[in-house]
Amino acid sequence: MEKPNIILPSENSENKILLAFELLDKSNLEDQLTSLHPADFSDQFEQLTSEQREFVIQTAPKLISADVLAELEDEIVEDILPLLTSRKLASAITELDNDDATQIIEEMEDAQREEVFKALKPYDRATLEASLRFDEETIGRLMQREFVAAPPFWTVGDTIEHMREDGRELPDLFFNIWVIDTHFMPIGYVPLSTIMRSTRDTPLSHIMDSSIIKISQSMDQEEAAYLFEKYNLISAPVVDDHGRLSGIMTVDDIIEIIQNENKEDILALAGVTEASLTDTSFDIVRARAPWLFINLITSILASIVIAQFDYAITQIVALAILMPIVASMGGNAGTQALTVAVRNLTEKDLTNQTAWRSVQREAIAAMIIGFIFAFSLGLISYIWFQDLKLSMVAFVAMIINHIFAGLAGILVPLGLKKFGADPAVSSSVFVTTVTDIIGFFIFLALAVFILL
Repeated sequence: MEKPNIILPSENSENKILLAFELLDKSNLEDQLTSLHPADFSDQFEQLTSEQREFVIQTAPKLISADVLAELEDEIVEDILPLLTSRKLASAITELDNDDATQIIEEMEDAQREEVFKALKPYDRATLEASLRFDEETIGRLMQREFVAAPPFWTVGDTIEHMREDGRELPDLFFNIWVIDTHFMPIGYVPLSTIMRSTRDTPLSHIMDSSIIKISQSMDQEEAAYLFEKYNLISAPVVDDHGRLSGIMTVDDIIEIIQNENKEDILALAGVTEASLTDTSFDIVRARAPWLFINLITSILASIVIAQFDYAITQIVALAILMPIVASMGGNAGTQALTVAVRNLTEKDLTNQTAWRSVQREAIAAMIIGFIFAFSLGLISYIWFQDLKLSMVAFVAMIINHIFAGLAGILVPLGLKKFGADPAVSSSVFVTTVTDIIGFFIFLALAVFILL
């Protein structure tokens, strides 16, 4: 009995494409690499240099299939698009679902896009142009326009026959049959599993589930991902401004959105953007330098505060030793509160209704944490410098700075969210500024008041 051909995910770090370059016959790349799964091939293809990618495309263009294009990162697609003919791209786009095809089309230059559109059938072109009219990161741009819809009076047998007749127009992967009224508005759905368990003469209206979560075309992708997570959806109907069914979103696309949004938030909290394999050193510098410049300005502001108390530092050298500890601890506490607040905002756990309770909780937690580490710092400073008043200064300053840090960590992202800014992008700069300036000012002002 012949063994089935099972494709397992690549578990080793060996790049078979590079191995073909180094050890095997370059002229026979296609035969050597056709066994790779499209996802594995795309991962290894992305690790090549631009020159190596160009050689692969010129030597074995069939390896760059529609499935491979759908798996590649956007910046890699943009890099190789000039190497692919309009005819090949049009053929690949025809094979893909609308959402994947749209992502490839939007990476093209205008001239190439027009050439590809000319090679497409009028319906395919109109569908893609309709998707591109929506803003980026909205569901209208990302939704899948291929779906199965049926009126409620159809039977299970009618639905099955319809799917068999129009099999070529069906999406590659779908889970539900959407039941629509005479105005093409979704009124329910029937899972494919229910279809398979029902008799052919059963009307869809008898087995459909009317509790559907509808998604607007103009909805932001992050909001749609939240709905999928909240209601444990596998797919959801997308409706236009009149409530008519215009597409669907499936869980595989939502997983990609969640991963991208989480990655963006993590990078934004650090004030950086992702360094892709196609980025140059100059691209990285251009992305990171503005945030570092803002950090330089905020550091200067903190230094100005220190300069106002230079006479105190001159007289009591121990102040210069202890004040970075107070500011640093406050900065770390503020970052912890900020990270939790941004995450809660993303998951809709931090809302207008829960904001005041969350602020109170952070303030109390900051006070307790501040007291714990204030006692530790006070004890250490007393052992170190044998000065009870100096220890009291460090003790009080640590508590106050922790309270301000905790409040800033939650109030700053809440305020930015209220004014329409992205808390993940901007919050860290403001929180760091607050903790530095407050930390230095409180510590040095108390030192002047108590010690001098």
